[in-house]
Order: sequence, then C-alpha cells, then structure tokens
Amino acid sequence: MPLDAAQQRLHQHYQSMPPVAAMQVSIAGYDGARLRLHAPLAHHVNDKGCAFGGSLASMMTLASWGLVSLGLERAGLQAEVFVADSQIRYLAPLFADLEVHAELAPEADWNSFLATLRERRRARTSLVARALLPEGGIATEFTARYVAIAKP
Repeated sequence: MPLDAAQQRLHQHYQSMPPVAAMQVSIAGYDGARLRLHAPLAHHVNDKGCAFGGSLASMMTLASWGLVSLGLERAGLQAEVFVADSQIRYLAPLFADLEVHAELAPEADWNSFLATLRERRRARTSLVARALLPEGGIATEFTARYVAIAKP
C-alpha cells in the first residue's frame, strides 16, 4: 500500500532520527484511527532469539507518537508531541517480525483532545499500543499518555 503525503512525512521524520532509522521501521498502514508499524526481527533480536524488549517499547512509543502526530496534521494543528508517561507489559516472547499498532485508549476522546489543544494550547490523551504475535495474540501491551503543545 503506497503511503499518502502525511504518512510519507511521518516516515521521513522517523528516518531522520538515527536510532529509528537503524531499526528499519516502516509504516504498515494507517486508517485514521490506528497506525501500524513494521520492523524486521533480524534488527531487533536478543540473546534468546526473540524480539528485544527495548525494541518493542520503542516501536510502541513511535507508533503512538506517530498516531497523535498524524491526527493533529489531519486536524490542521501544529504542535509538538511528547510521551508523558507509559507502562508496558511483556506477555509472550515474539519470534517474528515486529508488527505494532497504536490507537486511542477506550476512555480517550479525540474531539475533546483537539478542543482542549485549541483552547489551552496544551492537551493530553491516552493511547494503547500492542505488538502482535503471528498467530494473532498479543506479545506486548503498552499504555501511555501523550501531551501536545501548540507551536507558537
């Protein structure tokens, strides 16, 4: 699937950061509500032959950040996006390429987030990201709060 212009800008932004470029992260899909990222296991393997925990955490952080960034661009807003806090649970080892998706947490409301950002020039929202097992289960689950600060 070819990337649209916003996804291409996000991909270029990822590639501009040397640690992320080394991870060989690619955008696997974006439907307006969920961002999917992919990276080859060969660049993220640990001493046990499965995905390195730090790589999984990084991928989920990047997917969540990217989702917020794409959503702000779609809304016509310019803001810096930061991860405020996060929690991660490693549920099963992943012996395959890293497939991660991020979406708003069930309690999050995108319209309220945007309204708050417009009004106060600062807003936060909650996200959930997951690294998936090839057979469809969850290898790792990440919950986080992200903050957007409007650019002057």
